[in-house]
Amino acid sequence: MIVAEEGLAALKVDRLCDRLGVTKGSFYWHFDDMPAYRAALVAAWGRLRDEDCRRLDDMAGLPPRERLSQMMSELVSAPHWTMERAMREWARSDEAVAASMRAADRALVGRLRRALLDDGFDEEDADLRANAIFAAGVGFIHLSGPTPEAGQASRRDRFLELMLRR
Repeated sequence: MIVAEEGLAALKVDRLCDRLGVTKGSFYWHFDDMPAYRAALVAAWGRLRDEDCRRLDDMAGLPPRERLSQMMSELVSAPHWTMERAMREWARSDEAVAASMRAADRALVGRLRRALLDDGFDEEDADLRANAIFAAGVGFIHLSGPTPEAGQASRRDRFLELMLRR
């Protein structure tokens, strides 16, 4: 995706049409203008985040530690890296994107919190740890390269163990 690979400034009608192998007429058949396309892109990203949450909800039957490990693996996987970084950068300058990002973030933190409560942490500790895990996950994504680094899974597991210590 252009936004993920080259940034929002590179998202132009000509470039998008070239990438997709379609005409400008086709673009304008589907979208009134680039702002309408961008709005559709934000909506599509929101739907992808909703799908992420459904997959995380499907993990509810797992033991809390295993659930948290799988949640972290899913959310820092390579397909999320570049798009997540691009959307967070875009959210800094567009309130609609920022609102979508905040809603998705709240939903994710809630799921992390639930897993921590299920693991026996009290409300205050679960909230603090869920937010710390979330913030670290965002950091992991922003520090990641285009491909997984050797030892990344091990570091993630060590971080999770740290977060689950009592």
